[in-house]
Amino acid sequence: MTDVDGLLFNPRTYDPQYFDEPTRRLLRATIDFFEGQGKHKLVTEEMGAGWPTEFVDFVKREKLFATFLTPAAYGGDDPAKRWDGARNHALSEILGFYGMAYWYTEQVTILGLGPIWQSANEKAKLRAAADLDDGQVMAFGLSERAHGADVYQTDMILTPADEADQARGIRYRANGTKYYIGNGNVASMVSVFGKFGEGAELGEEAGANYAFFVADSRRPEYELIDNVVHMQLYVSTFALHNYPVRDEDILHTGVEAFAAALNTVNVGKFNLCSGAIGMSEHSFYEAITHADNRILYGNRVTDFSHVRANFVEAYARILAMKLFSQRSVDYFRSASLEDRRYLLFNPLTKSKVTMEGERVINLLHDVIAAKGYEKYTMFRHFANIIGAYPRLEGTVHVNVGLVLKFMPNYMLNPAEYPEIGT
Repeated sequence: MTDVDGLLFNPRTYDPQYFDEPTRRLLRATIDFFEGQGKHKLVTEEMGAGWPTEFVDFVKREKLFATFLTPAAYGGDDPAKRWDGARNHALSEILGFYGMAYWYTEQVTILGLGPIWQSANEKAKLRAAADLDDGQVMAFGLSERAHGADVYQTDMILTPADEADQARGIRYRANGTKYYIGNGNVASMVSVFGKFGEGAELGEEAGANYAFFVADSRRPEYELIDNVVHMQLYVSTFALHNYPVRDEDILHTGVEAFAAALNTVNVGKFNLCSGAIGMSEHSFYEAITHADNRILYGNRVTDFSHVRANFVEAYARILAMKLFSQRSVDYFRSASLEDRRYLLFNPLTKSKVTMEGERVINLLHDVIAAKGYEKYTMFRHFANIIGAYPRLEGTVHVNVGLVLKFMPNYMLNPAEYPEIGT
């Protein structure tokens, strides 16, 4: 195999010089954690579908999410704490390389933090920063079984509290069920989307009855019902039963709550692309190692022309996935109210790169064949789950719709913008 350092992720040599020292140290520590676990343990735990306790303990011990997912304004005296799209993308690729559960735990924490960091609720922000520092993870309570991720519909209802509750600082009682909510088993802060019921004082504008508020999965009024999948990741169903909602728990009301849901998905689901990249890279290594060690008809499998063609195509597609995603990060990080080019690059990345990840796995599966079903391979895990990236919550069709919305201006009515550096 040719030297691909700096192109494909290589856990043995990875050292991104373009990041600062604290970032490089944490990325390296994350790699060392997984390499120390070993492949056999990772695949065994994935098959056992148990919650990734050791990884979450590592996150707490190293303050990994606290460093990467806390905006600088709430980072206290730690200059390494900041929300940085480039290094979040890098971490997501590494987590995807080692397994869906680890990527998903971070991904859902990002989604849960979205409505919090966008809000004007300083108490909630300070609480989130403190919880991250304590090693907690977050959750995003948007989807419901009857409505999916349709933000126009929700059966989570906030009812005005009675006088006794109000005397204790409780403004509302929340009732309803959420479905397909990652990290819902342990999240200290679950950003829950709902609407106000009868009796709430609302404005006249459309969408005035929407709300985002914070719930804590550890409270008795929070019922954890089930994990809806048999996997390491905990994709929960939970119900709130007269859950007390105070002023300091309310993140957004009215149309701002609706906007926060959409913006959170834009920001949080961008890393679908890097998760797919990490899986594709690990699958590439496993497939080419197996093929190069296998002798058929007196020849290495990697000497067959059709096998070589599959590897070349898979390799080229992975590089294209990485190049486009990293360029999208540039537009994402430089976005402003005046420069919204990311609104085209972002959905293209979420839809196209995730689809390419599935295509890469299929190309490699044609080479690795039956080996790809063996239980002690990472390939089996990735082949089973890679299709989730373009499909969960309509990733492709929702984002292709956004692409079509912005493509006419991009193609036919271009504006002048400054060149964006890397």
